[in-house]
Amino acid sequence: MANDVCTERPLFGGAISCSFPARFQDVSNIREVPDHQEVFVDPSRDESLIIELLDLKNEVVDHESAIWFLRDPAIEQDASDSVVVEHSGIMELSGLQYGNVPVPAMTAVGQLAVSKGRQGRGAENVVRVYLANIRLKNVSTDVLITAYEPLIINPLSESARTVGAGVAVPAEQSGCLPVQEVFRLAVSSFKILDWNLFGGGAEA
Repeated sequence: MANDVCTERPLFGGAISCSFPARFQDVSNIREVPDHQEVFVDPSRDESLIIELLDLKNEVVDHESAIWFLRDPAIEQDASDSVVVEHSGIMELSGLQYGNVPVPAMTAVGQLAVSKGRQGRGAENVVRVYLANIRLKNVSTDVLITAYEPLIINPLSESARTVGAGVAVPAEQSGCLPVQEVFRLAVSSFKILDWNLFGGGAEA
């Protein structure tokens, strides 16, 4: 049974909020994070959750957007193998509406092998990536919510120092909410409290 305490967390100066376990620490307290990102990690499990605001990719069609964004970080991070998409779908966000219509989140789940930080090839961890793309077309913004779950830790990875090498310990065994559920909670609870964050864009 998961013992995680989940709380509503203010994001981007309180303009946005969503809920996830308190064990995820704000990385900006440790190092600089780009203004368009909020990054949270649980160093004891090497799990992470990232919320980012990007300019709307008009050239990407809605039903393929999550898969498109899922493949994108694999290219940027020089993943040793292309991402293997396991699942894609759609979630309705009851807490986020535009014109009285719930805004959907396109979702995709995949696996990839990727190195941490500046570690090169040969130190890749196998991770499962959960990604949701919330398309806020009224303010020309793509919101990405991405959760990373390590499956296999490479002995040469810096992660091995803190969580150990080999197959990752299942969340349930550690009394933690599984990353899949952390992701679903963060996406389903996503709210915009101040639309002025987007430069005075139209309110929902």
